[in-house]
Amino acid sequence: MRLFEYSRAADAREALERFRPGTMYLGGGTNLVDLMRLGVARPDSLVDVTRLPYDTIDTDGGDGLRIGAAVRNSDLAAHPAVRDRYPMLARAVLSGASGQVRNMATTAGNLLQRTRCPYFQDVSRPCNKRRPASGCPAIPGDHENLAIFGHSEHCVATHPSDMAVALAALGAQVHVTGPAGDRVVPIPGLHRLPGAAPERDTVLVPGELITAVVLPPPPPGRSHYRKVRERASFAFALVSVAAVLDVDEASGTVRDCRLALGGVAHAPWRAERAEAALRGAPATEEEFIRAAEAELAEARPLPRNAYKVPLARNLIVRTLQELVR
Repeated sequence: MRLFEYSRAADAREALERFRPGTMYLGGGTNLVDLMRLGVARPDSLVDVTRLPYDTIDTDGGDGLRIGAAVRNSDLAAHPAVRDRYPMLARAVLSGASGQVRNMATTAGNLLQRTRCPYFQDVSRPCNKRRPASGCPAIPGDHENLAIFGHSEHCVATHPSDMAVALAALGAQVHVTGPAGDRVVPIPGLHRLPGAAPERDTVLVPGELITAVVLPPPPPGRSHYRKVRERASFAFALVSVAAVLDVDEASGTVRDCRLALGGVAHAPWRAERAEAALRGAPATEEEFIRAAEAELAEARPLPRNAYKVPLARNLIVRTLQELVR
């Protein structure tokens, strides 16, 4: 076992003071501890932030909701305000991992979990996310479950969070504190596409700490989260869709639409082309197909994950159809 220092912070100020090169923050540990066991993560010190006062869910002034960074996934999915006003988010959280993992995993940790690309988790193989400039063997190798949008010659990994996909469709804001002070980062916007620096998953800088996720008031219309995976439970998405659809009942046209995809990119993928195609259009299967194809025209699948293109198209169309029934 590789030795590391462990300390527990009482508040954000103490956590920031203890951060130095080689330090990592420890929340529920459901991802980080696994990566340490695999030898992927090798911190010199861990600062435990689970006792920081960020474990509540509160109304945010108006009709929004403020979710503390340390709120456990199980508590988030079960909270009455989340279930009643943001059912898509509750469903997305329940689609992730197992009950035991959700009992430990935190809101911030869920957003910051690392990819499940098999090459990233295998320290015997090169990986640009672990060792920059070492190569991406997934591109010529095992990429069946990897990205079709936004990837680069340096990385085709996907982001594994279900929660983040729902938050992208809802337009959530992530509140962060760090050495330079406080700031707010939107979702989408928190997670990066790989470009030439795939080792950076997010726009956070070293030492920054997520304190809360703030949801705006629920958007009008109906919402749903649907996930396709290789087995019924405890599996990451091949493709997932978070959808909000607001239809004018009198005319049958789409007033507004929000779509985000999971399992297809290095970050939750907001389907802005599909959204634009649907606004003002009839809420019909033909228009749903047209909108999905407008989005997927930008996909760049690799030889063995091209199946994700029709899978994503069918999933978008089926999910939107359910929202108009």
